[in-house]
Amino acid sequence: MRKKIGKWMLAVDLLVAAALVALDQYTKYLAVKKLKGNTAFVLIENVLELQYLENRGSAFGMLQNQKFFILFVGFVFMAALLFFLFKLPDAKKYRIVHIALSAVIAGGLGNMIDRLRLDYVVDFISFVLIDFPIFNVADCCIVVSAILLFLLFLFVYKESDLEFLNFKQNKYREMK
Repeated sequence: MRKKIGKWMLAVDLLVAAALVALDQYTKYLAVKKLKGNTAFVLIENVLELQYLENRGSAFGMLQNQKFFILFVGFVFMAALLFFLFKLPDAKKYRIVHIALSAVIAGGLGNMIDRLRLDYVVDFISFVLIDFPIFNVADCCIVVSAILLFLLFLFVYKESDLEFLNFKQNKYREMK
């Protein structure tokens, strides 16, 4: 049987999540201080700008003013991610999954903090080249990590590598 998550990996997960939440909250603080009430700050002409936005919805501005529903769904996803993180073995081949899950959790927490504290999420990164919705560091953590996890589970890990998620007890299956 594989060893479940070790204390040292849990500490790494916690440090990664805490650092990313701190980075997210600090960049949002700067966005409020420097961008709120001002015109967009152009980083790369016709490509990338910093522009303040109060997002009262979820991804891409959907579910406007549905704070409690968005928070409920967020807490359910957070619980599922934490369950998966705690079930994840403490083996070298899963360390990237630990980091990616910690980043997804950090992104969710960063946006939940805003929603609980402000009733909206502060967004400020505007990729104007393709007229993409304005986003923030927490959103980057979620999207980049989700893509990484998708690729890992699609191309790197085999079904046998994910046996730790099986709810059935192997000893009962072997008896049949």
